[in-house]
Amino acid sequence: MTEEKPFVYVIDDDPSVRKALERLLRSSGYCVNTFASATEFLDFSCPDMTGCIILDIQMPKISGLELQDCLARKCVCLPIVFITGHGTIPASVRALKAGAMDFLQKPFEESELLDAVSRGIEKHRRLRQEQNMMKVLRARAATLTPREREVFGLVVSGMLNKQVAFDLGTAEKTIKVHRARVMEKMCAQSFADLVRFAEKLEVHSST
Repeated sequence: MTEEKPFVYVIDDDPSVRKALERLLRSSGYCVNTFASATEFLDFSCPDMTGCIILDIQMPKISGLELQDCLARKCVCLPIVFITGHGTIPASVRALKAGAMDFLQKPFEESELLDAVSRGIEKHRRLRQEQNMMKVLRARAATLTPREREVFGLVVSGMLNKQVAFDLGTAEKTIKVHRARVMEKMCAQSFADLVRFAEKLEVHSST
């Protein structure tokens, strides 16, 4: 099954810039939505797809930097490529520190923009994969019983089965059963897998 085309959202108050970027991006295989203002974009419901934003830094009412801050507060994780005809070093530093993929000064080379967009798309794709994995891990962890969660935390802290058994006041063979169930429910192929899952879920021993 082929992956859906990534989306690129172009936000610029200059219609000629929007038109030129839309043409360039569509010819490069992207789905494109254009917006004349930050407000217009905020009123739009983005599909749950891989994508990134191309954002003009100077716009009426809500600037590009202000929109970046707003999206961060809303936990919108689409990578941003800033474009500007009036860029300043402080603005570029602020944008990049806040997580922007790139900050391009107009006029820029088409290849420069496409490279930045490609890196933004790849970053968002990895982030979505990580988010999907976290959903799967949380769903698996939710199937553990309270005792299995205890064993999970103690085992990944480095304790041996007999140490866990002593700590919980039970038999070592009982801990082996719980440990096997934890491995099965978490779909861990190895102890190393279990430790990685625990790190992602921030599972720790409560003792």
